[in-house]
Amino acid sequence: MKKFNSIEDVLDFAINAEQEAVDFYTQLAEKSKTEDMRFVFISFAQEEIGHKLRLTKIKNEGSCTLEAKEIADLKISDYIVNVKPTHDMSYQDALVLAMSKEKAAFKLYLALSKRATDQDMKDVFLSLAQEESKHKLRFEIEYDEFVLREN
Repeated sequence: MKKFNSIEDVLDFAINAEQEAVDFYTQLAEKSKTEDMRFVFISFAQEEIGHKLRLTKIKNEGSCTLEAKEIADLKISDYIVNVKPTHDMSYQDALVLAMSKEKAAFKLYLALSKRATDQDMKDVFLSLAQEESKHKLRFEIEYDEFVLREN
């Protein structure tokens, strides 16, 4: 199980996760069944780019203070989605994977917000958690409309 030894480790992990999300949503946009969902996936990819830039700025400016002792106790497996997208992944599976990824990102940012000692950082992580939660809801709605109503 991975442990974070510094705030740089946390930020590097989060920045990498945001880049993975950008790549994932870009791939989903290319495979999207409707123009509406293609737009949603592209929009989410752009939002994830914004998250990555925000975290990179925090890392470069050194404006984040977290207690390393508490961060080291995070259970990283709670924040990782082990399923990888495949070229032949169904739209239903892609939506399920997207929901799982957003839930994992939400949990990560919520945990980081609880461990941040600086109020500005708490607010940044809470804001990111809220955005990831909104993404998950959008995919749940699409799943309901596309998958559950067809079955």
